[in-house]
Amino acid sequence: MRFHYIFFIFVLASKAFAVEPSEILNDTKLEDRARNLSSNIRCLVCQNENIDSSESEFAKDLRIFIREQLIEGRTDDEIEKFLASKYGSYILFKPEFTGYNIFLYLFGPFIFIFSFIMILLVFLNPKKGE
Repeated sequence: MRFHYIFFIFVLASKAFAVEPSEILNDTKLEDRARNLSSNIRCLVCQNENIDSSESEFAKDLRIFIREQLIEGRTDDEIEKFLASKYGSYILFKPEFTGYNIFLYLFGPFIFIFSFIMILLVFLNPKKGE
């Protein structure tokens, strides 16, 4: 029975290290920046998985692209803006709070507050005719 737990832990741990050794940069500061960037970029193949832990070819290509851009001297913001312009803001786990996505940021809290008020009105409103 313990073998199943150990196997499960190793399977989960192997998914967390999708970055291949050949991709790792020698400069530790650039590698840290690359890891930080790739942890905030969504893999469009795997949906809600970042490219740092994804094993898809798309994620690998983006990890290599990010490292190439960092070596060329691009800033993190420039790389994120380029990726967002090419693939849409959905590729970013934390898109900017601007224009069309304000609705997405505010819709959840609005629905929560509206539902809370409706529940209060239903339960606190005295029944008429009883």
